[in-house]
Amino acid sequence: MTHDHDLVLRPTPAQTEAALHPPAGRTGGDLVVESLSGLGATTVFGLPGQHALGMFDALRRSDLRYVGLRVENNAGFAADAYGRITGEAAPLLLSTGPGALMSLAALQEAAAASAPVLAIGSQIPVAGLGGGRHGYLHELRDQQASFRDVVKSVHTVRTQSQIPSAIAAAWQSALTAPHGPVWVEIPQDVLLAETTLPVVTAMDATPDEIPPRPELTAVAAHLLAHAERPVIVAGGGVVRSDASGKLRALAERIAAPVVTTFGGKGAFPWQHPLSLQSWLEDRHTTDFLEDADVLLVVGSGLGELSSNYHTFAPRGRVIQIEADAGKLESNHPALGIHADARLALQALLETVAVREDPAAPERVAALLAKVRGRLAAQELDLEQRVVAAVREALPSRAPSFWDMTILAYWAWSAFDARHPNTMHSAQGAGGLGYAFPAALGAAVADPTRPVLAVSGDGGAMYSIAELATAKQYELDVTWLIVDDGGYGILREYMTDAFGAATATELTRPDFVALAESFAVPATLTTPDTLASDLAAALKTPGPSVVVLPALLKMFEPTHL
Repeated sequence: MTHDHDLVLRPTPAQTEAALHPPAGRTGGDLVVESLSGLGATTVFGLPGQHALGMFDALRRSDLRYVGLRVENNAGFAADAYGRITGEAAPLLLSTGPGALMSLAALQEAAAASAPVLAIGSQIPVAGLGGGRHGYLHELRDQQASFRDVVKSVHTVRTQSQIPSAIAAAWQSALTAPHGPVWVEIPQDVLLAETTLPVVTAMDATPDEIPPRPELTAVAAHLLAHAERPVIVAGGGVVRSDASGKLRALAERIAAPVVTTFGGKGAFPWQHPLSLQSWLEDRHTTDFLEDADVLLVVGSGLGELSSNYHTFAPRGRVIQIEADAGKLESNHPALGIHADARLALQALLETVAVREDPAAPERVAALLAKVRGRLAAQELDLEQRVVAAVREALPSRAPSFWDMTILAYWAWSAFDARHPNTMHSAQGAGGLGYAFPAALGAAVADPTRPVLAVSGDGGAMYSIAELATAKQYELDVTWLIVDDGGYGILREYMTDAFGAATATELTRPDFVALAESFAVPATLTTPDTLASDLAAALKTPGPSVVVLPALLKMFEPTHL
């Protein structure tokens, strides 16, 4: 009897001849780019460095598209966005030591947001490895150790024959749910040495599936069908697994209101009669969730932001579907189902009985009216006008990327993403400088739609160098910079907590003139003209900048 795993694909005579006589002049770097191509990669991001030159030289001999940014951290953000938009592993080529370490904040965001980034870094020559102090340029005692606590998996290479397998294993890890960044490192001399190994052809690195256990699905379906007040919390896992359609079908079948987390924006239609939208930093919403007798949490760990800063205390039964086993019941006891959101929702749809609840839309409408009333009492007209102007200007399916700035904090709760996988922010790890380089990566991933980036003036200064990248590749990104002269959200936090702010005021450039110095068109706008100015910039091909001088306020917190 022959089993599937006994089958071995035998090379054709032509393939055998090509393998026996590979082209001359290839190096370990060629094995890297050949492996990436064999896995299906088409685009790589990065920034060259001395130890990594073998990889970058090999790009000349490949069909891979290279997009180079000006700072490694920004290259990581661009790869992160490329992975989010395409669902593919985004290769990120880095050099040793300082170059590699500069990417860590971006890789932390990719890990927190489950973005598939395949970071490949160089290392000092093999003779210098092992922790000795040999004095090589960029030498670290243990470079892997700096990445191990950030990425999903670490893959080391010490010989050329290990390169294809290491990259394939990393690729599979990055794309197995939950997606995430991975780290591969290859010594300089391994990359530079000529190779007689055959050209790498198609490789198989199929991600592992995580199906739900049927006995758990059966219990969950019974609880939901017989609940009096079921509610669904839809997190980023719904978006990443492309399960928004199944989520809607389940919600409608059991008449359950749905609230989306900030990472799950767009997972459920904003204006749907069962949509609680995204007002998670609102005590009325927290109370509504606590009142549920069965709470289905899909693709979320119910972390700090999703739990209204851990003030949420469920009184009913919690069912948690999560691909990251470490997040199961990490904050609340639950019926924990370790599974990909799409597979688990499909299993529930095949199992759960129809549940009628004509009053559910009324309860949703009453909750949203309470939210609107709370905001109306706080004199926040300017902030709501600005959010509405951005929504009006942005085409329905155009992706947007938001930095850690007051307008983004508003958008988490108040912005209608309209479609899944179109609104992204740095709320996973919370680092500054994400929006603009991430938007560049999204524009590379899908050049058919304009992309919006939103930053404050403080966060914008992290990414100014990438105006040169945007211009070099003529990427269709419009960058909205809200200029309030400092780190606005920190200014507000400190003033509320201590009565005064420290270290939050910033000297900043003339952003319009600065953009124009890169030959990037720029506009100085006002709240009244923002919608039209932003719409015009988004309709103009290539990069552009819109600067809005405005001092925005946050709505009052409800968790204190």
